[in-house]
Amino acid sequence: MGGRPWSYFVAFEISVETALKKLRHSVFESGDYRGSELDPATPEEALVNSEASGTASILDMLHVSDSFDYCSVCPLPDERLRSLFGTTQPTREMINGNHDFYYDIDRGQGIYIIVYEDGAPNEFFFAGYSFD
Repeated sequence: MGGRPWSYFVAFEISVETALKKLRHSVFESGDYRGSELDPATPEEALVNSEASGTASILDMLHVSDSFDYCSVCPLPDERLRSLFGTTQPTREMINGNHDFYYDIDRGQGIYIIVYEDGAPNEFFFAGYSFD
């Protein structure tokens, strides 16, 4: 089995850590992850239940990092944003129209992009690959 891509748009927050925490909570509560049928009591229990395969969701991302690392999300570098979207301030439409950022991500890793609307930050976009 190969890694499965996942992605989410969420409201912009001053802190990407806060946005990640809220998104993880929301996904856990929704049950929209691999292993939810085991009815875990916490996101941590969901991770333990999923073993090495992971949950194939944002639940596998435990923190924000400055660079690509396992179990974390990092910002997509400005030079990559420019090459993908022609700007460092992509809109939701630009992101939905070009998923080539997945080439930058290994299994068990994630990225985030600040999404702009009318020149101002409006959302975060999180994307990554499951472990398996």
